[in-house]
Amino acid sequence: MNGRILKRITYSAVTIALISFFAACSSVKKMAAGTSHIIFAEAKPPAPVLLSALDSLSYALGMIDATFFKSQGVDTINYALMNKGFDEVLKEKNTLLTSQQADMTVREQLQAFMRKKSQGTIDEGEKFLAENKKREGVKVTPSGLQYEVLHMGTGPKPSDTSTVKVHYEGFLINGKKFDSSRDRGEPISFALNQVIKGWTEGVQLMPVGSRFKFYIPYTLGYGEQGAGGAIPGGAALIFDVKLIDIVH
Repeated sequence: MNGRILKRITYSAVTIALISFFAACSSVKKMAAGTSHIIFAEAKPPAPVLLSALDSLSYALGMIDATFFKSQGVDTINYALMNKGFDEVLKEKNTLLTSQQADMTVREQLQAFMRKKSQGTIDEGEKFLAENKKREGVKVTPSGLQYEVLHMGTGPKPSDTSTVKVHYEGFLINGKKFDSSRDRGEPISFALNQVIKGWTEGVQLMPVGSRFKFYIPYTLGYGEQGAGGAIPGGAALIFDVKLIDIVH
């Protein structure tokens, strides 16, 4: 009895599945015939296979170069000429440019790409600094550095070759903090001729014991290239700095 019930259920399930399958096929045919805007996906060509160490090296070199140049703002390239240059150097043929010309071309074009990539950030920074210098208490040096005295100390001032000990916090103009010795709970010491121009100039204005706030244009900061992922290219920066000591 139970065996017959099971067979009947199984046969019914198979019958229903077949009916559903043929009904679906019929429906698809009708849709294809009567609906002109239906788009069927085209078959994709098979992905290239790395069959040898040379294949892997070639592909890896392409990835590494593209990753670097994309980070510099390059978003398109003439692949035929790039391959031609690569091939002529490897085979020691006469090249269209000298090594010096090639180096200068890359430098100039990367600067242009970086400028284009960072132009929006540069414009925002310049607008911010133009408004900021109007505030009471903000002073501007001939280089364009802006500073505000939060507390004036009474100690000596460092020179551009001095090593100083400071506590500081760094911000983008949108208020985002990107670095802080205060958060780490430990001041930092460094030579003033080994940091960005805005710091080299600004900290020399501070007697030991002072606390200043600096507003640094990108030309006195990290330029059009920025610094890592934290500081975009062309960014104006704000630093809250306390000069603790001159290290002898």
